[in-house]
Amino acid sequence: MKKIEAIIRKTKFEEVKEALLEADIEWFSYYDVRGVGKSRQGRIYRGVVYDTSSIERTLVSIVVRNKNAEKTVQAIIKAAQTGEIGDGRIFIIPIEDAIRIRTGERGDIALYNAEQKR
Repeated sequence: MKKIEAIIRKTKFEEVKEALLEADIEWFSYYDVRGVGKSRQGRIYRGVVYDTSSIERTLVSIVVRNKNAEKTVQAIIKAAQTGEIGDGRIFIIPIEDAIRIRTGERGDIALYNAEQKR
C-alpha cells in the first residue's frame, strides 16, 4: 500500500477531485494548508502591501493499493499541472498496514469493500 500526499493549488482542487473519481479513487481526505515557498514578494492591493511568502494550498491525502498508485499520481498530475511555478508536489509514502476498525480486517482489504474488484 502507498500513501500519496499531493500539495496542489487551491484553484485546482475541483479538477483534481474529478480526475481522482474518474480514476476510481473514491476515498481521500483533503486539508487547507499554508506553507512557505521560494517566492518572497509583497503584493499591493488598494494601496495596502500584503506579504505573499505564506502560500495557501490544498493537501490531498490518499491511501491506495500498490497497483493503483501510478494511476493516482498520473490523475493528479494531469489535473493539477499548469506548467507554472507553484503547481505543487506529490509525495509517495509506503504504508506498512491498514486496519478497518469496524471489522478488524487488515491489509489491502481494509481499504475497500471485498466485492469491489480493484
